[in-house]
Amino acid sequence: MKRIVFIVLIFTAFISCKNDSKSENKEIDASTESNERTAKQSDGLTLLKGEFVYHDGAAVLQTHAQIYGVLITDKMLELDKMADAYKKEPTDMVSVEVRGKITNQKDEKILWENKLEIVEILNVKRPKEEDNTIKIGQ
Repeated sequence: MKRIVFIVLIFTAFISCKNDSKSENKEIDASTESNERTAKQSDGLTLLKGEFVYHDGAAVLQTHAQIYGVLITDKMLELDKMADAYKKEPTDMVSVEVRGKITNQKDEKILWENKLEIVEILNVKRPKEEDNTIKIGQ
C-alpha cells in the first residue's frame, strides 16, 4: 500500500512539473515579443503627422489637433531642406511625419504653448490640398 501511494505521489509530481515548465516558456515568449514590439514606443518620443513650414527663422508644425513651435536644431534644418523640394513659395506648408520630444518649457523666441524638438524624420511629401492662397498685386 505504501508503495502504491509513493508511486502515485511521484507520478503526480512528475506530471505537474511537466505542465509548469510549459507555462513558464509561454510567459517568457510573451514578454520577449512585447519588448520587441514596444522598443521604439518606449523611447519617450511622439509620432506627429501634419503640415510643416519654416520661414524667416520660425518653424511651425500644424497637426489636426495642435500647433507646435519647432525648436531650431540640425534635424529641423535637415527637414526644411527635404521640404524645399515640394515648395513653390517659401511659405508653403509640406506634409511631414516626424518623431520628437514635446515640451511646454518657456522659450524666448517660440511663443507657442507646445514646442517640438524633432529627433527623427520619417516622411516628407507634397501636401494633399492645392494652393488656395490669394495673391494680391500680381
